[in-house]
Amino acid sequence: MREFFKTLFATIIGFFISLFLLFILFAVIIGVVISSANEDKSVEIAANSVLFLNLDQQISERTSKNPLAGVPVIGGETSKTIGFADVIRALKKARTDDNIKCVYINVTGPNAGMATMREVRNAIIDFRSSKKKVIAYSEYYSQGAYYLASAADKVYLNPEGTVELKGFSSELTFFKGALEKLGVEAQIVRVGNYKSAVEPFIYDKMSDYNRKQVTAYVSGLYNTFLSDIAASRKVSKDSLAHIANELLVQSPADALRLKVVDALKYKDEVLTELKKLSGKDADDNINSITINDYAQNASEKAESSDKIAVVYANGDIMGGEGSDEQIGSERISRALRKARLDKKVKAVVLRVNSPGGSALASDVIWREVVLTRKSKPVIASFGDVAASGGYYIGCAADSIFVQPNTITGSIGIFGIIPNFQKLMNEKLGITFDGVKTGKYADIMSTNRPMTPAERAIIQAELNRIYSGFLQRVADGRKKSKSYVDSIGGGHVWVGTDAVRIGLADRIGSFNDAIAAAAKKAGLKEYKVMDYPEMISPLQSLLDNSSDKIKMALIKEELGEQYPVYKKIKEISSRTGFLARMPFEASIK
Repeated sequence: MREFFKTLFATIIGFFISLFLLFILFAVIIGVVISSANEDKSVEIAANSVLFLNLDQQISERTSKNPLAGVPVIGGETSKTIGFADVIRALKKARTDDNIKCVYINVTGPNAGMATMREVRNAIIDFRSSKKKVIAYSEYYSQGAYYLASAADKVYLNPEGTVELKGFSSELTFFKGALEKLGVEAQIVRVGNYKSAVEPFIYDKMSDYNRKQVTAYVSGLYNTFLSDIAASRKVSKDSLAHIANELLVQSPADALRLKVVDALKYKDEVLTELKKLSGKDADDNINSITINDYAQNASEKAESSDKIAVVYANGDIMGGEGSDEQIGSERISRALRKARLDKKVKAVVLRVNSPGGSALASDVIWREVVLTRKSKPVIASFGDVAASGGYYIGCAADSIFVQPNTITGSIGIFGIIPNFQKLMNEKLGITFDGVKTGKYADIMSTNRPMTPAERAIIQAELNRIYSGFLQRVADGRKKSKSYVDSIGGGHVWVGTDAVRIGLADRIGSFNDAIAAAAKKAGLKEYKVMDYPEMISPLQSLLDNSSDKIKMALIKEELGEQYPVYKKIKEISSRTGFLARMPFEASIK
């Protein structure tokens, strides 16, 4: 009888799992059909329209092709996304579109990096040059939200709302104690005192070197934040810093008195103003169009057959194919090769947004950049972060553009070889035994500690890779190897400092990089083509679907503690030599 019920329950569970998967598959197919049907359709824009700029959605490198964006699934809903370049392109078109009368910004907690937000922010300021008005309204402005909203002509706050203006802080999480309790030893080899990605596994607080660079990194971001807001709001930077340092905005009245916002208004009052700005009567409905829909009409059309290829390198760097959110050395190398061999492509812009990853995969991509540069101009545009391996793949470009709040540099290498011996032996009672044909046959074993001889071998290999990294940068930047070493060692720099010390050439936007590529290629008319092709919606949703569902469930269950789980999980999977940013710090 027991076996009968076991079989019955297993059958029932299997039925519901199959039903769920069929539902997901059905939803995917419907979504793909709808997406394909609408892919080439232009969106009709009514006269006297308000362009609705939702900046709480994820602003990514490129607009996702996921047809189920916004559809509720396990772990929440798949958030809508829009590529920052589509936002910029749409705002540029709206500036001269007679149907668009004004822009309405809604933002509470933007999902974008600081440099990406600056790209969007500058596009808003550029739109204002048309003399059309930009209105921002929210019940609550996070610091990132206020950074974006402050680019508007008018910033409105709900009469009971909140503006967060308190300064930046960065908190790092350390796992040494947890690993000791688990019986796990993180065996570290690295080059560079500032290469501190390993510190969370071996220390319980920041080293002096890391504290120094994190302080400089946070201060650099904060300086850009204050400078940009001060310029838009026409207040002194010192005054703004004082307001934040003393936390003077503690109520809506404070925000108004200190001129952080222009007025306290309810939503209906804002809607009334938008009607007036768009030429509507008080009793009329507002004609509005979302930035997502409007961007579909904003593709640039050029008659010229000449092309500038934009190769997007976004995410961690790894060997193999990767994805739209991971830089696979095969996929990005193939894209660069395709652009290089296409005679209609006259220049290449390498758009990098990456904290780094595999040193080997980075070198594979670097080689393709070098080969491409021999036949046509290559301009690098760095986004929120282009550090370590992210810098490695871009250092061979003719010129490097950064935002002042781009995070870059981190020229260094490290390796983590976990030792699970105590966990297995003492905690779980599991032991290992075996044979080997050579002294070093199991040199990377995770079931025992490294011997001094093994550590020396690994360190020597790490030194060799670091030396090669230095040489790549020295050749690309036309600097001496010793100079690159003096600013390397894993040290992270913000964009303004990177230009000052010669790791980058100019402070400039993504569009500035494209313009520079066109100028270097001698082009006046050209098409901008994106590489590599984005993964199809169906493939994107089906790839590793079981892993995605599992991780979504874990993330939902753990909530704010999920990053801790994710970091501990990394210790068991991160092996080999990595050229990666030395820390993952969130600015609060």
